[in-house]
Amino acid sequence: MPAIERLGGGEAMKAPVGLSSRQSGLRSKCRVFSAARTGIHEKGAARPFQTPKEKSKRKKASRCAKTGCGAQRPLRALSGTRVLLTAAPTAHPCIRRRRRSSLLHFFLVSPIYGFAEDFMLQIEESMNHLGDYDVIVIGAGHAGIEAAHAAAMLGAKTAVFTMSLDAIGNMPCNPSIGGTAKGTLVRELDALGGVMGLAADATYLQSRMLNKGKGPAVHALRVQTDRKRYHEYMKHALELTPGLAIHQAEIISIEVEDGHVKGVVTQLNGEYGAKCVVIATGTNLGGKIFVGDAWYASGPDGMHAANALTESLKAAGLPLRRFKTGTPARVHRRSIDFSKLECQPGDPDNELQPFSFMTDAPMHNKVECWIAYTNPETHRIILDNIQRSPLYGGMIEGVGPRYCPSIEDKVVRFAGKDRHPIFVEPCGENTEEMYLQGASSSLPEDVQNAFYRSIKGFENIEIMRPAYAIEYDCVDPTSLEATLESKVVRGLYGAGQFNGTSGYEEAAAQGLLAGLNAARNALGESQLILPRQSSYLGTLVDDLVTKGVMDPYRMMTSRSEYRLTLRQDNADTRLTPIGREYGLVQDDRWTKYQQTQAVLDAERRRLHDAHLRTADLRAAMEAAGLAPAAEGGIAEELLRRPEIDYPLIAGMIGWGEGITPMLAERLETEIKYAGYIARQDRMIHEVARHEKTLIPEDFSYTELTGLTLEAREKLARIRPKNLGQAGRIPGVSPSDVAQLSIALAANQSKA
Repeated sequence: MPAIERLGGGEAMKAPVGLSSRQSGLRSKCRVFSAARTGIHEKGAARPFQTPKEKSKRKKASRCAKTGCGAQRPLRALSGTRVLLTAAPTAHPCIRRRRRSSLLHFFLVSPIYGFAEDFMLQIEESMNHLGDYDVIVIGAGHAGIEAAHAAAMLGAKTAVFTMSLDAIGNMPCNPSIGGTAKGTLVRELDALGGVMGLAADATYLQSRMLNKGKGPAVHALRVQTDRKRYHEYMKHALELTPGLAIHQAEIISIEVEDGHVKGVVTQLNGEYGAKCVVIATGTNLGGKIFVGDAWYASGPDGMHAANALTESLKAAGLPLRRFKTGTPARVHRRSIDFSKLECQPGDPDNELQPFSFMTDAPMHNKVECWIAYTNPETHRIILDNIQRSPLYGGMIEGVGPRYCPSIEDKVVRFAGKDRHPIFVEPCGENTEEMYLQGASSSLPEDVQNAFYRSIKGFENIEIMRPAYAIEYDCVDPTSLEATLESKVVRGLYGAGQFNGTSGYEEAAAQGLLAGLNAARNALGESQLILPRQSSYLGTLVDDLVTKGVMDPYRMMTSRSEYRLTLRQDNADTRLTPIGREYGLVQDDRWTKYQQTQAVLDAERRRLHDAHLRTADLRAAMEAAGLAPAAEGGIAEELLRRPEIDYPLIAGMIGWGEGITPMLAERLETEIKYAGYIARQDRMIHEVARHEKTLIPEDFSYTELTGLTLEAREKLARIRPKNLGQAGRIPGVSPSDVAQLSIALAANQSKA
């Protein structure tokens, strides 16, 4: 039998050529197999199999400019049999060589034998089938951790793959959890049974409640975390998760058959079968680092980029795009003159609140953070060197985050500002590394040294890790269902930055939802869709799959129409019953939830029944330095007054049994804002009515001439599940929704 030479080298790989009736051979389309990448164009037509000598001789002749992109070229065979290598139909014709592994669709054409299935079977058998899982998670960052944990806790046989076990739960950007809107996501994640809140409580260095001078709808918990301890906590949490296998390996391809994911292949030719796969690759997917005019393929923190997987996903038909983000320099603590900076302490220990509803341990702050400011000299240095930034020099193609711009972006876009704050935060309790939040950059190292040292307190700054920008691949999220399952490849789920978001918290929340739904899909159970009015997580997912994103998506309170109802303090009431129903909330959390609800209900009844005498109330208010009230009354009614809080009432009638400061604040908010909350509840019920008007999967929009052309195109592309979602698609007007409602009613009457 003829044999062909191994791709890119002289070592022969025996490949018998002949007809076969084996059922796993070529059917209506080519199977996907792993092969070495050496000597192959990255994105276009394939090179022939060559020996190193042949390769050298034919190097110039094989360039795209001379051979033409997209052509199928014969591979060298020993007996005249031609092996044709075809590029994926979605691949870009412009190509350059790369040394990494990737996926190739290929088949044999022989003048004697026709299609030779046995050749592909031989290639397939050269891989090692190492196991089968219900769910495989690619990546063990914040999204991958939650996805793997959720899937395994539901009873699905689960595996998580990471390029390095030492990078599980890594914080390549700011070592912090929470913040405006993000803190609410963490509480929601915890209420559903996630891990992030517990990890943040176990590893925090400083805790602060942001926006306390504003209304409760925008209160936001944020903690500075110990980066190394957070990684250790998360790694151990995964190791202790029953039914979860952890593998250190790079996934270079997904296997797809008949539009459904079937498994994954590792760089070491290991093959794993899977019913469902969750992609949580972060910024590693096609990652490219930029510092000035220098760039190299890489993920964050020196991790290598996952380039082969990008090609596999493109071959599978996923619509990918390029985004960009960045991170500031890390500097040595000893090089900072803290006497010239503003101190930013945490909240008093008696006011600290945990992220997790399961955390009861007392809390205390361990470190202080600081604030520095740029100045006109800093801005001058940046502007004088702005063309040396790859962002302004045209090297970076990806779109950066609108709400987390680099320092050079800030200086250019906000030219009227004399200064910008830089938050100086420790990376851990046992390290001297300090993080400079608000000063991310892609300028060259010499410029970074210059502009950092122009800042008061940074005159002698020692940069330990330079700032950099990173460009990466992600999917168009409108190609996802609200379950986060791909519409293109069934059983394939996305989470985190792969879905076009930014931030640890956004990633973790999506990871939990994707892992939960992947597990339930694999186990043959119904999947969870969270309406936008139910949670910030529901809002985030609805925005992604309905509206899409033009730049990395960041969760903000302004994105929710119902933020007074979707507060961080009541996340357990909103979501823990859902988590219990879908199997993620375990018995201990459910018991704790029921106890908390019982305590709150009892205290509401007590406040409703308690009557305060006028004399007692006036004395308490005078002691608190408040203008005395005209008269006493029911405790619940008195709490509606802006100047009266729960501690003042409790000073007269005592604290309710089991009421903590956190629960007291929650009760007070519910009572003071009861009218506004009731109004939002009515809005939610009205929206729910539209959500119940379902749109058939095969509904045709082309015949609805009453709709604008833009509305018809977007409705046909996104294919909303219900009338409410249709109305939130950009370009679909209220009149379009009205026309669609009439058409749906007519369609239903015909049925």
